[in-house]
Order: sequence, then C-alpha cells, then structure tokens
Amino acid sequence: MEKNRIDAKTAEIENNEMKWVHDSSVDYKGRVPLRDSTGSWKTSLFIIVFEFSERLSYFGVATSLVLYLTKIIHQDLKMAAKNVNYWIGVTTLMPLLGGFIADAYFSRYITIIISSIVYLMFLMKIQGLVLLSLSWFLPALRPCDHHNINNTCTKARRVHEVVFFIAMYLISFGTGGHKPSLQSFGADQFDDDHVSERRKKMSFFNWWSCGVCSGLILGVTLIVYVQDHVNWGVADIILIGVMAFSLIIFLLGRKSYRYRVPSGSPLTPMFQVLVAAISKRKLPYPSNPSELYEASNFQSCNGRFLCHTEKLKFLDKAAMLESDDDGNIAKKQSPWKLATVTKVEEVKLIINMIPIWVFTLPFGICMAQTTTFFIKQGAIMDRKISNNFEIPPASIFALTATGMILSVAVYDRILVPSLKKLTANERGMNILQRIGTGMLFSIISMVVAALVERKRLKMVHLKMNVSWLVPQFLIIGFGDGFTLVGLQEYFYDQVPDSMRSLGIALYLSVIGAGSFLSSLIITIVDHVTSKIGKSWFGKDLNNSRLDKFYWMLAVMSTLNLFLFVFFARQYSYKNVQKVVV
Repeated sequence: MEKNRIDAKTAEIENNEMKWVHDSSVDYKGRVPLRDSTGSWKTSLFIIVFEFSERLSYFGVATSLVLYLTKIIHQDLKMAAKNVNYWIGVTTLMPLLGGFIADAYFSRYITIIISSIVYLMFLMKIQGLVLLSLSWFLPALRPCDHHNINNTCTKARRVHEVVFFIAMYLISFGTGGHKPSLQSFGADQFDDDHVSERRKKMSFFNWWSCGVCSGLILGVTLIVYVQDHVNWGVADIILIGVMAFSLIIFLLGRKSYRYRVPSGSPLTPMFQVLVAAISKRKLPYPSNPSELYEASNFQSCNGRFLCHTEKLKFLDKAAMLESDDDGNIAKKQSPWKLATVTKVEEVKLIINMIPIWVFTLPFGICMAQTTTFFIKQGAIMDRKISNNFEIPPASIFALTATGMILSVAVYDRILVPSLKKLTANERGMNILQRIGTGMLFSIISMVVAALVERKRLKMVHLKMNVSWLVPQFLIIGFGDGFTLVGLQEYFYDQVPDSMRSLGIALYLSVIGAGSFLSSLIITIVDHVTSKIGKSWFGKDLNNSRLDKFYWMLAVMSTLNLFLFVFFARQYSYKNVQKVVV
C-alpha cells in the first residue's frame, strides 16, 4: 500500500515537471515556460508565415535583378551570371554577422524585430524597394529614353544602373539579421528533451522549407507577372504590404513564444579553449578522461553537458587541472587557463564541421546554375502556352521549389516512417546521409542539363520548347529537399547551443560561398577555354558551350561526393547529457 502511494506521488511529481519546459528557454516574462501554452506548432506557425512573406519578397526582388540584367542593360551571358551570383552571395553571407549579433547580444527575437523594422521601414527594405519603385515612377530615374522598334530599352541610363544596384544591395544587407534568427527562433519552440516535441522539430525543418518554397513560387510567378504586365513599382508596393502585414502576424505570437537569453559572444569561449590548450601543451594526457574538469552546476552549461570524445585530443589539455605552488588543485581558475569538458567539446564540434561545410560547397555551385544559366536557357526557348500567354523566364524557377516541396513531403510522410522500421533511427536516416542523397541528385541534374543543352544546340534553329528544362529543375529541387533541409538541421543541431543563429547562418553561407565560387569558376573556365580555343561562354547561349560546363560540374561534384562520404562515415554527432537538477 505504501509502495503504491510512493509510486503515485512520484508519478504526480513527474507529471508536474512535464508541465514545464526545462531547456534554458524562458517565456515572455522571463519565467520557466509552461509547455501547454508556449512553443511547439502553435507558435512556430506564426514564424513560418513570416518567413513565407519574406521569401515572397526576396524572390520577387531577385527576379527583378534577373529581368533587369536581361531586359534593360542586356549583359552578356558571363556578366549576367556573375552579377546574379554576387548579389546572392552577399545576401547569403551577411547572415553570418546577423547570426553572431543575435546569439551574442540581442537575442533572436529582438534581432528579428529590429532587422525587420529596419528592413521594412527605414533603409533596408522600404528604401531599397522604394528606390526600385521610384526608378519606374519618376521619369528622371526611368531606365532609358531610347527604345527599339520592339519597345525594348536599347541602353540603360547610368544613373538608373547605380540606383538599381544600390537598392538591391540595401535589401541584401537588410536580410542579414532576419534570415538566421527567424529559422533558429522557430526551431527553439521545440524542446529537445521531450520525445514528442523532438520529433516535431525534425518535421519543422521540412515544413519550414515548404513554406519557403511556397513563397518562392508566388514570388517568381505572381510578382513576376505584375512586373511584366503592370510595372515593377506596383509589384514592389505589393511586397511592402505583404511584409508589413506578416510582421504584425509575427508580433501577435509574442506571449506564446519561448525565448533564449543571449550569453555573450560564442566565439570567446572557443578562443579560451585554444589558449588554455596551447599553454598546457607540454602536460601529459590524464590516464582517465574522468580526471578532466567539468562544471558542477546547471547554469554553467545551459542545462546540458557534452560527453567527452577521443577526437582532437590535444584540445583536452584545456580541461586539465593544474596544481598551484603549494601542490593544491585549484578548480577556480581563469577561463583562459582552464575550460570545462563541455566547452572543449563545443570547439571540437566546430572544427569537425569545417570539412562538411567545405564538401557541401559544390552543391552550392550547382544550385547557383538554377538562378543563372538555367533561367538564361529558358529565356531563349519557346515559352508560349497559348497565343496570348508566354511564361516569364524567371517563373520557370518555380519548378525547383515544386520539386523541393514534393521531395520534402515524400521524405517526411513516406521515407521517414519506412526507414525508421529498418534503421531504428528516429530520423529514418542520419542527417549527413540525407545531405549526401541530395548531393547525388545535384549531380544527376547537371548530367541531365548537359544532355538537354547539347540537344538544344543541335536544333537551335527550331527553338526548343521550354518543357525540356522541366527535368533538370525538378531534379535539383529534389536535391534541395534533401541537402538544403539537411544542412538547416545539421548546422542548427550540431553547433553549440549558444550559437544556433550562427549555425543557420553557416547553412546560408554554403549557398553564398557557392555563388561566389560559381563566378570564380566561370572566370577561370572562360580564361582557360579562350586560350586553348573558343570560350565556353559566348555573347549568347547559341555561341556558348554550357553543356561542357555542366559536364565539368557533374564530374567535380562526383569526386567531391566521394570525399564527403569518406568524412561523413567518420563523423561523430553531438552527444548531449541532460543535467539532473
């Protein structure tokens, strides 16, 4: 009888504990969050809606750049691709700064609010979009005065070029704080130590990407249609209205969000570990890892310990205890002289990520082709659906988003449940396996693109139908559904808890660095092929050999995939131990 009473009391205590979220997050009043009234899907949906509108805006602006380069200043194939890659590169590298600020000082929520207001109302969004709008509404800023018989601008005004690119890069700069903070804030709404919420978080990254793709599809179809059939100024005003409305929606969820308190620069502890390890480099390794120093209180490690690993053992010396002059072991030392095992393991996590980041760059390079050469191909092909309607070139990019949505849905609803039974892994497949699968799709897309382009060059006088491009767009979209979503989850989950916004920024930097590398490769290939014969990049596609360029990317990506698999097989995932309080 007494035993039943004790068991009932224990169960009651456990149930009461489960009512609260003990993952270092707080509610809007700074208290421990109540599980039923905060976080999970009920709040993450506010965040996904906000991201949907941002993606709609972003891709609407991106298509403006593509249209401008092709219709207004008529840049050749090589220069147009470079300009698009530069802008995408800057836009996706700026979050590294924004993510650092969010993690270290402002918190993710505050960073989202500040960057969104700046992005929208002051310089970054409204000024950027209004500059785009003014360039169409004010005669002095219109593209040009001279048109040919087809009513096409023959030469852009210099002032319009300057205004246009200033507006584009203001928008690019304005996304820096918004992009990394919003997605990490959305993932923060799920508790890793709660079985049900942890599984929901795995789906969160999938459905987040579906929201992004839905915004992309509207951005490159509806907004492009308005740009083509009304004018760019009206399209930009629509984007401003959508962003303003979604910001209001986001703010409505304030009382139900879970928040993370910033803990200072996440880079400082890493430098401390390196300094401490170097200063103790001559000390012998301890005979037992249990002799290494670890914090003994909940606050010191944000509620979670990291288990010791055998890799990069030279860093373990930072956690070795030294005796003072009297022979006593002092545990209270400067963090520049003594680090905890958890801090040492966090540095190991970052170092182990470097090869993975490097080996995913070729995927970013393949992705860059979808917004440059793939669109260029579509622009000169037969895009007529009827006598009265022709598909805008930029709208073809919606096929990539469609492929991504399909692959995410199939993965989340079919593959994961099936693979869980085979592998006993709650994810179905581990994160790096998912990333590698998407990289394989990117290789296939380059092979298909090369074959299609080769066929197009053989029948150039017949003007091939744009439907021939559907496979390569869909296949790269399938790859995005595996690799991009996998990278989001990988960089959020595997970085130290204190730098998750920076982790999302690292994922975005794969796309940005891939865009810059794509431009560099184009320059090198253009120089080399010009020296040995005819350049692969002519003034237009019909005088180019994009098929050879695609084959080169396919071979390069294949070799890279072998290296990725080699390192992925040896990778050790973060091993977390919950602190018992």
